[in-house]
Amino acid sequence: MSQPSVDEGFRPPQQARSRESLQKVLAAAEHVLASQGFEEFTVAAVADQAGMSVGAIYRRFSGKNQLLYAVKDQLLGQLESGVGEALRSAEPGLRGVVDAFTRALAGTFARHDRIFSELLDSQRAEGRDRGLRALATIQRDFVDAAQPCLGEIRRADREEAIRMMSRTIIGSCVHRAASGRFWSDGLSWDGWARETTEMALAYLGSA
Repeated sequence: MSQPSVDEGFRPPQQARSRESLQKVLAAAEHVLASQGFEEFTVAAVADQAGMSVGAIYRRFSGKNQLLYAVKDQLLGQLESGVGEALRSAEPGLRGVVDAFTRALAGTFARHDRIFSELLDSQRAEGRDRGLRALATIQRDFVDAAQPCLGEIRRADREEAIRMMSRTIIGSCVHRAASGRFWSDGLSWDGWARETTEMALAYLGSA
């Protein structure tokens, strides 16, 4: 799991007990964000949910923005590791790789559906570099996993087609998380993954 960057002023704890305390705070922060939304997200609300004092949280975080960054960093780390693991265990062939990729994205976003949408809405500037690093990582993993399947792709520029498709899938996933509450497509995340896989394969298989 990724840890919040020291560039954000946060230094991860080294002792096991402190790491457990950090996870308790981050779990509480996720709960508050999911149940109350960004507008009601405060250090006091997180402290109350975690059963800790406000001062205990401020001893670890400088404030609300740094705490939000830590939540986002942890979720993005889970996205990176989840996609990587799914692609390493994907079924052989292009369909297996694309299916593993879309399902890994959908699985992570489904587990944290409200959290991702709140973070996407509220943190357009904060943590942007961390988000871009995560997108670059999962795109690279997808391209690497698809490389052995180039012979199954009918498009003339096979490698460019893979990169294009990875960006399209990721973009669709992020857009769905950001707008789904207001513009529903009527699908479950599993349904989105299934339909997106078929569209990707149709594109990659077209001459």
